[in-house]
Amino acid sequence: MALPTYQNFIHGKPLANKNGETFAVTNPATAEVIYHVEIADEFIQQQAIESAKQGFAAWSAMMPVERMRILNKAVALLRSRNDELAKLEVLDTGKPIQEADCVDIETGADVIEYYAGLAPTQLGTQQGVGGDFFYTRKEPLGICAGIGAWNYPIQIACWKSGPALAAGNAFIFKPSEETPMGAMKLAEIFIEAGVPAGVFNVVHGAAEVGQWLTSHPDIEKISFTGEVGTGKKVMQSAAATNLKDVTMELGGKSPLLVFEDANISQAVSAAMLGNFYTQGEICTNCTRVYVHRSVYQAFIDELKARTEANIIIGDPLDPSVNMGALISQKHQELVLSYIDKGKQEGATLLTGGHAVSPESAPNGFFVAPTIFTDCTDDMTIVKEEIFGPVMSVLVFDEEDEVITRANNTTLGLAAGVFSQNIQRAHRVIHQLQAGICWINAYGNSPAEMPVGGYKQSGIGRENGVETLNSYTQTKSVYVGMVDIESPF
Repeated sequence: MALPTYQNFIHGKPLANKNGETFAVTNPATAEVIYHVEIADEFIQQQAIESAKQGFAAWSAMMPVERMRILNKAVALLRSRNDELAKLEVLDTGKPIQEADCVDIETGADVIEYYAGLAPTQLGTQQGVGGDFFYTRKEPLGICAGIGAWNYPIQIACWKSGPALAAGNAFIFKPSEETPMGAMKLAEIFIEAGVPAGVFNVVHGAAEVGQWLTSHPDIEKISFTGEVGTGKKVMQSAAATNLKDVTMELGGKSPLLVFEDANISQAVSAAMLGNFYTQGEICTNCTRVYVHRSVYQAFIDELKARTEANIIIGDPLDPSVNMGALISQKHQELVLSYIDKGKQEGATLLTGGHAVSPESAPNGFFVAPTIFTDCTDDMTIVKEEIFGPVMSVLVFDEEDEVITRANNTTLGLAAGVFSQNIQRAHRVIHQLQAGICWINAYGNSPAEMPVGGYKQSGIGRENGVETLNSYTQTKSVYVGMVDIESPF
C-alpha cells in the first residue's frame, strides 16, 4: 500500500508544491518510513508570504479579547484530541507514549491558554509633559516565523505561535523535517477554532527552507530552537536582510550540584529525569552531575540500582515503556561515538553504554541509559552536548570550587542545586551562569516562567510575560496641547 504524502499548509488548507519534491519521515522505533511530505518550493514560499500578509491584516485588526476567545477554542480542541495527537508525536519522535500523553500536548495547550489570557492585557502608558502629553501603544511586528526542533514538535510550535498570535502577528512555522506532523495538526486546529486563514502557515523542508525564512525581507522576527552552530547562521542571515528580531533557544551542557545535605533520593530522581527523559534529547538536561565527595558513593549506588531496575526500553506505544528510541540512526551513531570517546578518555562506565534491540521494537534506534563515573572536566563527554541518554558524574569538595567548575563552559542554558540549606541553595544558584535554574527540582517549565539561556545558549526567552512583549513593538505618540513656541 502506498504511503500517504502530506503537503504544506497555506492559507487555511494543504497546498501542493510545483516541483513535486518530497522527503520521507521515519518512525525511530521501527526504522520504517511512515509517510512523505512535500518540500516548500519557490511557489509555496511565495504563497506563504502572500497568505501571511492577508492573515495579518485580518488578525491584527481584531480586538485582543476576540483573539483571546479564538485561541481558547484552539486550546480546548488540543486538549480534546490529546490522545490522538500524542500518538502521532510518538510515531514521529520515538518518545514513550506515557510522556507524550501527559506532557507534550498538555504543555503546549497550557502556553496558548496563558497567552490567550494575556492578549487583552497589553497596555500602553500615558504621561504628561508640561501642558502636552504622550502615550505609548503595543503593536504587533507583522509576519513572524519559527523554526522548530524535533524533540518536542507540537509543544515547540505552540510555544512559538502562542505569544506571536496573542500579540496580533501572523506566523509561518517550519517544523523539523524529521517530525513535521504535529505542526500540521496544530494548523488544522487553529483554522477549526476560527483563526483566519494565513495567520498560521506551515512550510516543510530542511536547511534551505529555514534559510529562506531567515532571509526574507517581509518577515520581521525569527524564533529558532536548535543547536548553537545553526543558531549563529540564523542570526547572521536575519541581520543581513532587514535586521530581524531574533529569539533563540540553543544547546546546553547543564550542571546539577548535589551537596552533602541533599535528599539523595530526590537528587537521584532529578539526575535521572534530567538525563533519561525523552531519551536524553532535551536541551536543558543536567548532563554534568557534580556530587559532594561525602555522599558520592551513596548517590551512585542508588543511581545505578534505579537506572538498571526502573528503566524499561521498548515499543514507545506500550504504556509501560518509559524510554524510547533516539530520533534517527545517524543520531544513534553519534551518541554511541560519544560513549566510545568517554571510554577512551578514561571515564568509568557504570552502566549502559551500548545500543539496544528490545524484543518489542528490534529495529529501532535505541541506546541504553548510560552513566559514566570518574569523569574530569576536560573530557569530551563532560564538555560537549551529546543530546542522548549519557550522564557524567563528577566529584567536588568545596562550594566555590564547584561553582567555578560548573560555570566553565561556553553554554549556560540551565542549572540545578540540591541542598536542604536554603540559604546556600540560593547563594549558589545566584552565582551559576544559566538562564533556567531549579532548586531541589529539575525540568519543571510552566507557561508563566521565562526560559532561555545565558552565553551561547540563546537570546531572548520563551514563555512568560516578557516573551509576549518581544512579539510587539512600542509606538510613542506625542500630543501637543499648547501652542508651539517657535524661534522662526
